[in-house]
Amino acid sequence: MTAFTIQDVSRRSGLSEPTLRYYEQVGLVGPVDRDENSGHRRYRDEDLHTLEALACLRAVGVGIEDMRTYQANRGRGRAAAAEQRDLLLRHAERIEAEIVAQQARLGYLREKAALWDARDRGDAAAEAEAWPRVRAAAGGLGVQ
Repeated sequence: MTAFTIQDVSRRSGLSEPTLRYYEQVGLVGPVDRDENSGHRRYRDEDLHTLEALACLRAVGVGIEDMRTYQANRGRGRAAAAEQRDLLLRHAERIEAEIVAQQARLGYLREKAALWDARDRGDAAAEAEAWPRVRAAAGGLGVQ
């Protein structure tokens, strides 16, 4: 069995040391073994794999409660497959909605920049053509 220090696990998982301690405190991982002499945490391979999975979930914006559900379901295996799928798809739909919102923001910025570019060039015709696109892009932001 390999034993990793908290620094090793932090480096490998991308999670900060305080986050690793917090995840142990709230029961997402562990309890983590301790060195008999120093009392320092010694993570097992299994802990590292769990924390790498949690780091991925965190990176996509999954909250602690859904991480708890995900972890609990991992132990249930196939019996929890549908619940795991639904949990992950719910977050995928959230991210898709965020992408749509970001695309609307990007579109607005590009159209507004085109308007100002036309103004900078003194091109009244291009500026007039840009206004309807700016208004349409603003509508995509929920602004009328």
